Amino acid sequence: MRKSLLALAGGLLATAAFAQTQTVSTPEGAQMDVPADLAYKPGALTQEQLMSSTRSLFTQNSMNVFRRFHRDKTQEMVKFYTGALALRSLSPIQLTSSQQMLLTGVGSGQIKLSAGQQGNRKYNMEGGYKGGTGIRFFVVTYPDAAIATKRFTDAGFAAPKFADEGNGTTAALVTDPDGFQIQIVIKPGAKDNSNDGVGVGINVSDLEKSRAFYREFVGLDELPPVKDKLLGITKYPYRHKETTLYLYKTGDNRAPDNGSAGIQYVIRDAPMADAKGKARKIAVETPLNKLRGFDLTTVWLNDPDGVTNYFAQVGARRTTAAN
Repeated sequence: MRKSLLALAGGLLATAAFAQTQTVSTPEGAQMDVPADLAYKPGALTQEQLMSSTRSLFTQNSMNVFRRFHRDKTQEMVKFYTGALALRSLSPIQLTSSQQMLLTGVGSGQIKLSAGQQGNRKYNMEGGYKGGTGIRFFVVTYPDAAIATKRFTDAGFAAPKFADEGNGTTAALVTDPDGFQIQIVIKPGAKDNSNDGVGVGINVSDLEKSRAFYREFVGLDELPPVKDKLLGITKYPYRHKETTLYLYKTGDNRAPDNGSAGIQYVIRDAPMADAKGKARKIAVETPLNKLRGFDLTTVWLNDPDGVTNYFAQVGARRTTAAN
């Protein structure tokens, strides 16, 4: 009888725990569990911890970025990113039985290629970098224009047309097979294969709101504005080591896009990032969760224009006094 009662109690506890676990999907279609006990409890963190930026949580010397595209373009996209752009091909991640994340390396970071456009996000690259809000282009760097050009033609793509940018650099604007723009910069002394990192161009609707988000909540280094001769815009750079976000405002925002690309930060404490976001009332895309089959805890937050800022903790939570 005692064993039966213990078994019954254990079953009831397991059922209660299961009932408190919700299931959500990421923009890539991965299934995530949302346990009720994953977040920090109210009062567990100080006001100073809650209102400080997420920067102290970073564990990678770069950010990763996503590029989401139509599934029928997969073969061409792989050829473009690993052939024409010559980014390092890394082992893919199998998120579900039908969803694979293709990874390419840029320095210590990655450009993650995700086939299929999931959920209710907006996908519209009309007008290119001037067309509307959202991530509209990436920036990759190389030391030699002739070598970069040959890679394009060898892979079966049109040769980039480089223009002088001053200070010994040249640049070209190209478009990947699914309509997303890439700015190629040739810079003396740059590492090949864009191993200095990647730049991310984000067209915003309100510069002050977006600058405050990336400066004060995310905690990126705010650099002086720069004129981009090729694009004809003023860029406001926000950097974390190898990765720089370039905020700018142009166009009438007729074609907003918050789905074709996104940002990922690798951190040591995703529940802490979640708590900081809640304290500032940051919009949530996918709530604090654990990825099925992986030792991964994440929370997906949105910037003022709905660009996904995805905070990912690999392994157990690591805490220190300073958060």
